[in-house]
Amino acid sequence: MTISQLDRAARGRLRTVSKETAEVVGKHLVMAGRLIDTDPELAYEHAQAAVRRAGRVDVVREAAGLTAYRTGRYAEALRELRTVRRLNGSSEHLPIMADCERGLGRPERALALAASEEAGTLDDVARTELAIVVSGARVDLDELDAALAVLDHVPAVGTRGELGARVLQAKAAVLELLGRTEEAAELLGSVDAAALGSALDEDDDVVVYDLTEDGDDLGAESGDAVAATQHATGPGDEEGPVGSAAPGDRPTTEESR
Repeated sequence: MTISQLDRAARGRLRTVSKETAEVVGKHLVMAGRLIDTDPELAYEHAQAAVRRAGRVDVVREAAGLTAYRTGRYAEALRELRTVRRLNGSSEHLPIMADCERGLGRPERALALAASEEAGTLDDVARTELAIVVSGARVDLDELDAALAVLDHVPAVGTRGELGARVLQAKAAVLELLGRTEEAAELLGSVDAAALGSALDEDDDVVVYDLTEDGDDLGAESGDAVAATQHATGPGDEEGPVGSAAPGDRPTTEESR
């Protein structure tokens, strides 16, 4: 496993550190990305190992924030993603930040983020992700009609594919809470299961990375080595929230895109 397995943008960010440090940090970022769905806690440990070596690099803090989010460390995730925003000026993770506010029991702050000027800079995918979070915040506040309404006005990208399926699931969850169970069932029946993605192929090549190789004591948590599928990508490839919860649910580790 080498730094070449990171995407080009992430590799470019690591040019601010020595080549040796970049290689070690890059391995941790690759592992964090590969493990975030299957073992988010270990992915978090990899991200922390990267932070200890290159804490001033935005993609490293991004990995720390995303893995903290996936492990339910919402306050920490919020801090890390705010740091990322300060480092690179991007608001791409605003939907996750809003979801973290929900996770901390502060739906009003989630709504405030959604109404900020920064929210207007998001692309259509992120706007749809944010709408799902806003709907959940409205449910938290027992504003069910408003929770449903926000999902009726998502960008066109939120009406198709996996993202569209997630929007329909979120709508169905609100309809259930409103007592409109038949409508919810009909809506869920229209969700294309294939759009939600499939499990990893069993024949994928497997890479084993010895976590004690660079001196980090992570091996104790992984039996001294971790297996990861070859085709997985790093945290810097995320297009939106790693796992926004359906409205009414506290943000957890729901499937990523």
